[in-house]
Amino acid sequence: MSRKHLGFGIDIGGSGIKGAPVDLHKGKLADERMRIDTPKPSTPEAVAKVVGEILDHFDWSGEFGCTFPAVVQHGRTRTAANVDPSWIGADARGILESATGRTALVVNDADAAGVAEVEFGAAAGNKGVVLLATLGTGIGSALITHGRLVPNTELGHIEVDGHDAESRAADSAREREELSWEDWGGRLTRYFRAVENLVWPDLIVVGGGVSKKFDRWSPFVDIRTEIVPAHLLNEAGIIGAALLAHDD
Repeated sequence: MSRKHLGFGIDIGGSGIKGAPVDLHKGKLADERMRIDTPKPSTPEAVAKVVGEILDHFDWSGEFGCTFPAVVQHGRTRTAANVDPSWIGADARGILESATGRTALVVNDADAAGVAEVEFGAAAGNKGVVLLATLGTGIGSALITHGRLVPNTELGHIEVDGHDAESRAADSAREREELSWEDWGGRLTRYFRAVENLVWPDLIVVGGGVSKKFDRWSPFVDIRTEIVPAHLLNEAGIIGAALLAHDD
């Protein structure tokens, strides 16, 4: 395959940092991904060193995209979820570029996954308003309208029934409170109805590990919008980051 058809994506998480080259035509990993445990403490310097190791492993010298569990504005991380608080306010793009010697694009992790699902996954071909909601420890969100990303929507933190939405409707809440699928589906109904009234999506794509059990809980979600499970799962962040870096 021609090198010009390849991109590179890295997905930074609280427990692991994963990366691989991506076939930008097919939306698939072009090689087996490499994973390294997220260093503890996960300071910018320590994380950037791991990112460099992954790029070196694949002998990748070009631009790369990198997801991060945070609000990202113009390459700067404004928040930090499950990583060291020293990332808050950090020039993430500058730190990664200085440490790796490559051009970097830094993007919120849910935003990267949403872009990948619209381009190659569950929402491929949809030209309307697509909402990706990742249901895990919290609720991540990505909003793509007519193929364009609206970054950093943070719709998991809207108030529903007097509570921060993710504190009641995330998969972690289901596990913590030992909710039945039906009871959890009721909470998701309340959450998604609130989001529907804010952004009126044409399609909702659900990511996170619980998307693999979509048939167990989705019958209990009563909303007007079509809702489907994500297709790209754990590879979505890497693919989306590579796409965004290539288009930057």
